[in-house]
Amino acid sequence: MVFRVLHHNQCFDGACSASIFTRLHRECLGGAEAYEYCGLTHKAGGGGLGEDIFGPGENAVVDFKYTSSPKLTWWFDHHISAFVTPEERAAYEAGQAGDKGKRQFFDPNYISCTSFIASVGASHFGFDVSGLGELLHWADIVDGARFESAKSAVEMKEPALQIAMVIENAVGPAFIPRIIPLLTEMSLADVLAQPFVKERVGPLMEKHLASMELIRERAEVKNGVIYVDLLDKQVEALNKFIPYYFYPEATYTVAATRSNQRAKISVGTSPWTKLPPSELINLAAICERYGGGGHARVGAVSLQASEVEKTSAVAEGIVAELRARGTA
Repeated sequence: MVFRVLHHNQCFDGACSASIFTRLHRECLGGAEAYEYCGLTHKAGGGGLGEDIFGPGENAVVDFKYTSSPKLTWWFDHHISAFVTPEERAAYEAGQAGDKGKRQFFDPNYISCTSFIASVGASHFGFDVSGLGELLHWADIVDGARFESAKSAVEMKEPALQIAMVIENAVGPAFIPRIIPLLTEMSLADVLAQPFVKERVGPLMEKHLASMELIRERAEVKNGVIYVDLLDKQVEALNKFIPYYFYPEATYTVAATRSNQRAKISVGTSPWTKLPPSELINLAAICERYGGGGHARVGAVSLQASEVEKTSAVAEGIVAELRARGTA
């Protein structure tokens, strides 16, 4: 039996989650002849998962929205917007009383889905996580935006951050499935040293430096909110901390970007804001109104790549709301 592991695509935590789940399943449960990986992206309008994404054997979804499909065997997520509809949430909660409660897990209190899977694996299945400290450490830092400073987040000198950059900018279906198994088999420095990974770092760093200059030119700052409109450019991935590198006093960033696959509005809170948590705005709640979602401190909305005017209007609406709610 080939076990299909579906994960949040072009995401460091998504790739790490797929890797750690594979190791958990292989070491503590077994029964799979092989593992295959399939990346999931958020649909325009925030729709659920289609039945066609599942394989004929067992299926796991990690770091991504829930589906009540009978084809879903295992599920782990930590996003507060994990359920597309109230009916999906009800289906999940009903299943917790039976066998699904032993295979499907949700807890939005975890920083990363990687650390969530490790914790559940250790407590429920006797999973040995003693050799995974480096991966868990960096999954929490990257997914929870717990960097020491904007400088460290933007200059990306650590192997984990360069790997995250490569994953976020991956093109084609083969690269991420190739890197996933390595994340729990060797150190991150050794993963980075693999020729198929290392060869991508240099060109991506050049693009990163160019995007820094573009953001510096385009950013509009008012009332503690940075707005960056890059809809006239083709942008596959963007380092979301660059705006704070230039404007450390800001509290929120809204970036509108467009790739070949989709238009996207990324909304984030500065990890270095001086505001107390009680005064910060729940960004997932805002994004959910437009079919998106995420965490309280970071969220996103996906639209069709052709919907440039709509994307611009939604982004400007979010910016206006954040600025009006007093973030200076």
